[in-house]
Amino acid sequence: MSGTSIDSVDYALCDVRGSSVCLRKYWQVDFPDSLRRRLHAAANGSANSHEVGQLHHDLGRFYAKHARGKPLLIGLHGQTVFHNPARGRSATLQLGEPAWLAQALGVPVVNNFRAADLAVGGQGAPLATMFHRIVFAERAKHVCVNNLGGISNVTSLDWRRGKESRVVAFDTGPANILINLAMRHFTEGKLEMDRDGAWAAKGKVNERLVAEWLRHPYFRKKPPKSTGRELFGEEWLAGRSLRISRCDVIATLTEFTARSIGMNYKLHLPSKPDRLILAGGGAANPSLVRALKRNLPGSEIISAEDIGWPLQAIEPAAFALLAYLRLRNRPGNIPETTGARRPVLLGQITSP
Repeated sequence: MSGTSIDSVDYALCDVRGSSVCLRKYWQVDFPDSLRRRLHAAANGSANSHEVGQLHHDLGRFYAKHARGKPLLIGLHGQTVFHNPARGRSATLQLGEPAWLAQALGVPVVNNFRAADLAVGGQGAPLATMFHRIVFAERAKHVCVNNLGGISNVTSLDWRRGKESRVVAFDTGPANILINLAMRHFTEGKLEMDRDGAWAAKGKVNERLVAEWLRHPYFRKKPPKSTGRELFGEEWLAGRSLRISRCDVIATLTEFTARSIGMNYKLHLPSKPDRLILAGGGAANPSLVRALKRNLPGSEIISAEDIGWPLQAIEPAAFALLAYLRLRNRPGNIPETTGARRPVLLGQITSP
């Protein structure tokens, strides 16, 4: 799995048996600068078709080069460079040719998970919901799992009445992406993120800007819904008039992210969660976590690491599970969360 932040690839080697997923090993590999720049160009629409075609194969080679162990099956999400969930013209594109992995490890690879859900009226996202339900749901509790990658997505699992109510899952909006883009801009690419929330901690939140940004119609849109850098990315950031200090910008973007998540919870979840489990790179940003705690009072907020899952391991493990389901001809989407008309098999299989 390589996410919207376009900083690294996350690998998870898992044992999947029936309805259980056990993490055996996790590792992360940073993209080299040259590959990262090309991926950003593809994602922001500045790469031509020849460059995207070459990148698709070069990225596949990179995935294969850093794969380890002897799995029986591989689930490859790939790198999203375009995602448009608009009804009637929905489209999504993940780069990374699976044949390189299939040949390097000699096992089948399942990839292109999102397209089948789109073809039956869904948005192709979120797809980690099945994994969240299996691994994190708790009896007699309302548990939310919020992945703070480039984009923030939440899964609501409510068992308080002795049985599971309707699963709610959707993208809330930005998580790390706007903060990361601003950091890259301010440091001319020397820093990819606000590590440890240091810049945000030094800055002051501009309440006027936060209030203005929260008027974005996406936050009030009812689920199912998904988004990406097409809505909250380079173009969004370029359109802001930010006449405040650099640290104030990062502090304001961090607060905006936390409040947009809190707003989505209030508007679109059945109730406030008893427990919120944070995952993804943003869960390692103390400034963002503190802002979330201020905006979600009364909920127990913990890290996925507190219950034995590395922050970045959950997304790749989710696609390991989806690959397992595909090979056994079992649907991987949950229609009420993606907007699909029915459950479908997710992914296409490339044999070695």
